[in-house]
Amino acid sequence: MHDIIFGIPASYLALAIMGMVYAVIIAEKMNQAVIALVASSLAVLLGLLNQEQAIDAIDFNTLFLLIGMMIIVGIMKETGIFQYVAIVAAKSVRASPRGLLAVLSLITAVFSAFLDNVTTVMLIVPIVILLTEQLKLKPFPFLLAQIIFSNVGGTATLIGDPPNILIGSAVGLSFTDFLFNMGPIILIIIFVMVGVFDVIWGRHLTTSMRARAHLLRYDAAKALKNHVLLVKSFAVLALVMAGFTLGHNFLHIETGTTALAGAALLMFLDGIGHNLSEKNKKAHAAFHEVEWDTIFFFLGLFVVVASLEHTGLLAKAAGMITEVTNGDFQKTGLVILWASTFFSAFVNNIPFVATLIPVIESMGSVFGDGEALNPLWWSLILGACLGGNGTLIGASANVMVASFADRAGHPISFVKYIVYGFPLTLLTIILANIYLMIVYF
Repeated sequence: MHDIIFGIPASYLALAIMGMVYAVIIAEKMNQAVIALVASSLAVLLGLLNQEQAIDAIDFNTLFLLIGMMIIVGIMKETGIFQYVAIVAAKSVRASPRGLLAVLSLITAVFSAFLDNVTTVMLIVPIVILLTEQLKLKPFPFLLAQIIFSNVGGTATLIGDPPNILIGSAVGLSFTDFLFNMGPIILIIIFVMVGVFDVIWGRHLTTSMRARAHLLRYDAAKALKNHVLLVKSFAVLALVMAGFTLGHNFLHIETGTTALAGAALLMFLDGIGHNLSEKNKKAHAAFHEVEWDTIFFFLGLFVVVASLEHTGLLAKAAGMITEVTNGDFQKTGLVILWASTFFSAFVNNIPFVATLIPVIESMGSVFGDGEALNPLWWSLILGACLGGNGTLIGASANVMVASFADRAGHPISFVKYIVYGFPLTLLTIILANIYLMIVYF
């Protein structure tokens, strides 16, 4: 990599390329996957990083996790299970739009903590879209809630969000460490956000009594179309969920490998009893369920962000944190919280967290090693995970929800998302700041 390219500092070029990506996404004049691939190609062709570095930058674990879960969810759709859950959820609140917004938000938060937030939105968003269409409601508040609550819930546990896995592995923090330290503030944030959503949207959501009555007349049991495939799907899903926890902690198998293995197993089981032609049709249908534009968007984005890392911009950002705090422990923790919030909103949080881990570890000589640094880790986790709610591309779950929404004919504008998502993100960070001050600083 060269420091100067065509007489221009490499870091400036990397920043300009990232700026181009954001400008095009905000203007909504081009497919996101296309601009991400164009930008990543430019980064390599200009020499901001070489091909080997670009390939190393791609987080294949995340891509494999997305592909595997998309296939599993796609096959599960054929069983009618999502319609079944939609009807049961609607009936539990008498098809009230206000109640439905709260119930679906809580379900998403809980699932995101104990599965992972990307898997959760893949499972829940099709239900959300189905219910809003049945009740003739605008889906935006419900989709926004899916993004916000998936990232909030995922902050609570070791396996809920990729940055947690990175930090937990590097520092040796356990599942119970996360639950004990992050659980209280996440519960507070969840109930505050349920109230906020109710005030802003819930109280104003209305639908006709005819639409509610029509939905309540549905027989949930009749929605289930293929009981044999349903049993196979749940068996595979249970194995995948067990693999996410046990595989990572004991067998050192990444979540992406587990998800792909689960997808392969379910496709195999789904083909049993059919001739070769039918098996091929089922396989093609399963692969068609993969949102390939989303996969390639992430692929390109990983390379673009890596160009920022290789030109030293992320390292400089991390170094600035230690410079401005002058060795004050409380100030250091709060700077990490707010800096990671803003960086995670506009840059994928995985490389930023990976860059900051050695920086915080080096602070052991000042603040003490081991558990003495734990408050700084919790600051980083809260900032990186909650900060991902700031923009539509701040976290993997956000992009997945936007992709589902676009396919269903309800696209989410980048600017519209920021108008609502960023202030809600700031509210969660203020709550996190207060919690850190009271409990740790």
